[in-house]
Amino acid sequence: MRRNLLCHILLAALPAFPQAVGSLKTIAVPKPSNLDRYVRDQNVLVVLGKALFWDMQLGSDNRTACATCHFHAGADHRVQNQLSNPKAAFPPNHELKLDEFPFRLFSDTGDNRSALLRDSGRRVGSAGVFRRIFSDVSADGMSEDAVDAVDTTGFNMGTLNVRQVTPRNTPSVINAVFNMRNLWDGRASDIFTGATPFGDSDGRANAIAARDGQIVREQVRIDNSSLASQAVGPPMNDVEMSYQGRTWPKLGKRMLALRPLARQRVDPEDSVLGPFANTERPGLSDSYTYLTLVRLAFQPEYWQVPDVAENFSLFFGLAVQAYQATLISDDSRLDRFFEGDGSALTAEEQRGLRLFQSRGECTDCHRGPEFTEASFTSIRIRGRVRRIRNGLLSDTGFFHTGVRPAFEDSGLDDKDDFGRPFSLAAAEDPGTRLGISGAFKTPGIRNVEFTGPYFHNGGQATLEQLVEFYNRGGDYPEAPNLSPDVRRLNLNSEERAALVAFMKALSDDRVRFERAPFDHPELCVPAGHDLQPAGERYPLSAADRWAAIPAVGRNGNQAPLQTFEELLQGIGNDGSRSHTLRDACVIP
Repeated sequence: MRRNLLCHILLAALPAFPQAVGSLKTIAVPKPSNLDRYVRDQNVLVVLGKALFWDMQLGSDNRTACATCHFHAGADHRVQNQLSNPKAAFPPNHELKLDEFPFRLFSDTGDNRSALLRDSGRRVGSAGVFRRIFSDVSADGMSEDAVDAVDTTGFNMGTLNVRQVTPRNTPSVINAVFNMRNLWDGRASDIFTGATPFGDSDGRANAIAARDGQIVREQVRIDNSSLASQAVGPPMNDVEMSYQGRTWPKLGKRMLALRPLARQRVDPEDSVLGPFANTERPGLSDSYTYLTLVRLAFQPEYWQVPDVAENFSLFFGLAVQAYQATLISDDSRLDRFFEGDGSALTAEEQRGLRLFQSRGECTDCHRGPEFTEASFTSIRIRGRVRRIRNGLLSDTGFFHTGVRPAFEDSGLDDKDDFGRPFSLAAAEDPGTRLGISGAFKTPGIRNVEFTGPYFHNGGQATLEQLVEFYNRGGDYPEAPNLSPDVRRLNLNSEERAALVAFMKALSDDRVRFERAPFDHPELCVPAGHDLQPAGERYPLSAADRWAAIPAVGRNGNQAPLQTFEELLQGIGNDGSRSHTLRDACVIP
């Protein structure tokens, strides 16, 4: 396609890559180099991964899927029972309101910071599971037995527990394949070792294989696989998906025997699962169990073993990674603009693009077509460790942006379950002077219109609030011994509006309308509680309220996704938006 003159002039004026942004179609998808050792059919692996990601049977309660926290543009969209605060009391089962944001509020946004109207250490996370103690897989193999445990961490109201909530806001899984490491603190390593998120810290032999007539234990080491490392964290996390004490072999024993998505409808036009869908009832065809798909997807050495459930974490991580690697949104209007369509962006959006690229404050962190310095591309060019002020070192792609004080959440400055620092700068040279306390990974900002609330604490509800945060130079810019990663932008109202308009141009219509590859099975999500017991089996647990996320096929929805601001305002409840969380869901 020929570039028109305006597009040509604008592109010529932009800073050179990697500082500049651009079309994501120009970036190769990172792939593991030794995947063939484990996988024999990549297409079936994606089928297995999508089924596992969306399947509510995966949670200990038989109702919590990976997608429960990632159902809306790859992120969470719920508004009730989403608060936590590890450092102080907070109201459980609270329903968020627009006028509660931002969490730190000044009377003006100029130099006068003394007029502080509101300051809250609360965090918007994602509701997971009730606090319960795992007993065993039930006799019928369909669920798990457990007992209620009194919740002493604030997730209770009177005598009733509510679902626990994660201490950080849920990032989107869309385009996460381009991140060298994943999660806010970077603990999901780019090296997958088969069972935990922590890469080479976990040196155990986490797989068993049938080789030369012998059953042997093997170490797993697969590169470019932070999505697999991330995937294996939540299923054993006793806040997110697991009852306390559950293990991977126990989960594998149950899941491998189950029919995929047996409690959820699958659209026959689903871009991945459609050919496998059951046309008469929920789930996939009766001819498939998870073990069937594992045998089709993986090399025989890993399932021709006496206890195939021992390898379930390996199967799970690689399958979910394969599915998430398909979730690439590279067809926004910005992508089309950089591909030569000068009319793809309005004049205001182009002004916002120029502002975004001319301000080092933006592109220092949100670099390249991936819009993050934490990408494979940026780290390949700049290295894994960067030098900041006063000779201090930190990790490339991780910044202290002044959202909250570092003592509330140390972020990158923490250690994994094996005692190794999350920070590569700290791990590689323990004696080095570091500037990592309170630093977090820079997320990409594609589809940011739909992924509110924003930052690792979820403390900003709208894009306007987000821009205003950066315009005033953050809320804690004076943190000692840290990089001055956020500086005042001093933009006027028209410039701030242009930046917001530009960020909305980063939305891919396939995400907006859940068209392939962003279509999905049906899902019921817990959206707050009624303050009465859930039933005789769990008398300490409050009854859930369930919201329906309908199944959608490759052609997507008629109505666009609702933004977080619209959710708080009730815009779209007339059916003009999708995922309004107003429709009740009955779990079979």
